[in-house]
Amino acid sequence: EEHLVESGGGLVQPGGSLRLTCVASGFDFSRAPMYWVRQAPGEGLEWIARIGNIIKITYAESVKGRFTISRDNAKNTVYLQLSNLKTEDTAMYYCARDREGRVRGQGTQVTVSS
Repeated sequence: EEHLVESGGGLVQPGGSLRLTCVASGFDFSRAPMYWVRQAPGEGLEWIARIGNIIKITYAESVKGRFTISRDNAKNTVYLQLSNLKTEDTAMYYCARDREGRVRGQGTQVTVSS
């Protein structure tokens, strides 16, 4: 059974940073592209970052230049470094097996507020 477990969210002031972590199990992680998606209050899921199994990386325009996705295949872990956070980044953040977030973890809440 596949599992994705996110952590690292919290309350941060505008301009601040956080590092999100997602530990995966139950599938061949090293061969799998991984995604981060988020859901703001009252909104649908938004894809924000992708990292391929051979480190091809893409970002949504809304986070490009501020967020960095990375992975450690030895630890079955994918990371998302969030920098220069804005109030509009407030959302539940999920790692996922697909761009639409159909297979995702339980999420970690990021709240950006002064």
